Amino acid sequence: MTTPTPTAFGTGTAPGLTGHDPALPPPRPGLYLRQRPGGITAHLTACQDTVHTVRALALTVLLAHGIDLETAQSAQLVLSELLGNAIRACGEHVPLVVEVYRSRGIDAVVAVHDPLADTAPRRTDTPADSDEAECGRGLTLIDVLAPGWTVEPSPIGKRVCCRVRAAG
Repeated sequence: MTTPTPTAFGTGTAPGLTGHDPALPPPRPGLYLRQRPGGITAHLTACQDTVHTVRALALTVLLAHGIDLETAQSAQLVLSELLGNAIRACGEHVPLVVEVYRSRGIDAVVAVHDPLADTAPRRTDTPADSDEAECGRGLTLIDVLAPGWTVEPSPIGKRVCCRVRAAG
């Protein structure tokens, strides 16, 4: 039996937001995970292992909460770009908070908090269609996958938030 959940219209069940929480790995140095409605919140110290774990878990969690595969993979790619940007800006081992969850509808939301409140993501002059560039196209990719992404202050520093619209 599903427990009633508060929704925007009172109490009831919210498909994809209850009863589908996958098991999370136990806390370990540099990584602490918590369930949240429709997804997870991860507190991490950025390194290859924690970033890999959170990235893989994002796909699993979104699929478990009813996000279609194409949208979940797009959200995972957006998360990779946001994490890469935060690590390049702040350095390895930076403390980050990651939120990945299903919105009230069928979209996926990905947000990364980092401690640099005064540093917004920067665009490069790299053409999006360059065959030789190895970096510099991340924000263009985010523009395509999550148009209207935002940067706002957070208690940690800043929060870059992206809504990945459901495929179709």
